[in-house]
Amino acid sequence: MTIKIRDDRQMRAMTGLSQAKFAELLPVFSQVYQEEQQQTYEQGLAMSTRQRQPGGGQKGKLPRMQDKLLFILTYYKTYPTFDVLGAQFNMARSKANENVHKLSPILHDTLVQLGVLPHRQFESVEAFKEACQGLDQLIIDVTERPHQRPQADEQQRNLYSGKKTTHRQKHHHLDPG
Repeated sequence: MTIKIRDDRQMRAMTGLSQAKFAELLPVFSQVYQEEQQQTYEQGLAMSTRQRQPGGGQKGKLPRMQDKLLFILTYYKTYPTFDVLGAQFNMARSKANENVHKLSPILHDTLVQLGVLPHRQFESVEAFKEACQGLDQLIIDVTERPHQRPQADEQQRNLYSGKKTTHRQKHHHLDPG
């Protein structure tokens, strides 16, 4: 069973992408997926654990590449439970979990290959400034996470967040977009 997308509005609601952007992403996703499958096949041959030729065996609930891409984009757009995701795509929750963990690295590699992921780390302040050139606005996302209070006074001073009740450490996430 494959999910039928009626229009661009429904595609955006499920994946966050227009049908045109989905169509642009699909060939690169397919290529990365095929490369991963070939690598897995070759590793299986080297370890003598391979029992079937590529493409052999059951086809699963996501037979087409469009289905696989729609599945993983839907997961990341809506973050449903595996029970709900499985029901949406007519599969058991364990298979939904398995498919998410199999397709997530492929989607990541696809986005890396296309060069569309935001910068997460910078080697230096100069590299950060260079990446931010031409931006009108910079949003910095800060998350505070609880941590164990250090015993040493100097460490306590270094980690003090200004809150009196719990000890937290600020984690800065820079989003130059």
